[in-house]
Amino acid sequence: MVSASMLARLGAWGTEGGRLSDMTKIPLSVVAPAHNEEENIEGLVREVESMSQALHEAMPDRFADGEPATLFGVEFVIVDDGSTDGTRALVQSIQVDHPWVRLVAMTDTPPGKGNGQSAAFHAGFRATRGELIAVLDADLQNDPRDIVPMMKLLHEHKVDMVQGDRSHARQDVWIRRMGSRVGRLFRRLILKDTIRDTGCSLRLMKREIALRLPLEFRGVHRFIPASARHMGYTVLEMQVGHRQRHAGETKYGLGITQRALPGLIDCFAVRWMRNRRRPVMSVELERSASEAGANPHATVCDGAREGAREEAHGSAGAGR
Repeated sequence: MVSASMLARLGAWGTEGGRLSDMTKIPLSVVAPAHNEEENIEGLVREVESMSQALHEAMPDRFADGEPATLFGVEFVIVDDGSTDGTRALVQSIQVDHPWVRLVAMTDTPPGKGNGQSAAFHAGFRATRGELIAVLDADLQNDPRDIVPMMKLLHEHKVDMVQGDRSHARQDVWIRRMGSRVGRLFRRLILKDTIRDTGCSLRLMKREIALRLPLEFRGVHRFIPASARHMGYTVLEMQVGHRQRHAGETKYGLGITQRALPGLIDCFAVRWMRNRRRPVMSVELERSASEAGANPHATVCDGAREGAREEAHGSAGAGR
């Protein structure tokens, strides 16, 4: 059951866009969507804890102790996307001794299903406090320790995102390998996307990128690095490890109808959105003194405010 206060916070994250002005800034947030991953959660939390310790040892100036509700400046946001097993209850029990672990519960999910990774990322990103956001799957196939060299690479090369590449380590069946090659070809031809492993969830990015992605649309999470590049951000690829799933069930199917055709349609949808994207950055300008003086109405308003302050001051003095 989701409490009214939690719904209010979720609504605030969605409407305010996760602005850090109202929250405590921390160096890093790690986000992992989870749907029926009860058997993997405890191991995942241990590995993120080990990664946080490694970041502290490698970059003690950036990842120091003392930040509220963090582990060396790192928080771990788990997004429960409509789980029907004990995932949510297990995370809540872990939170008792791990205050740096946070739980975001997706609402309005279909019976027995989740809203998908794109929607879960959308919710998780807006719940974070980190100036940088790292993303990984909750099935333990990604190794959180890879975030440490990703962090070093991001700072050394001064890029905006580091995208993981598992292609050298995967040992997929032939049909999945063929599907990946066809998918890369379609993305290159339709989107001019040269990212080798866009399906790898393990990535590290600046917060502003995460909040600009149109993740309320299903399937957009597969185009995060391509979208970031189109918005003008620099993306660097890095080889990362890949492990076989040892517990739980895979959430992805195989074949033309389950992966290939939806992926092709998504390519055209992303191109449609990309061609219609317009710059939305803006600044608020102060009114110049000459303009203010030339506007009698503005002068009257300013004088009225000043008169009200003098009247209030006089009244206060008369009462003493």
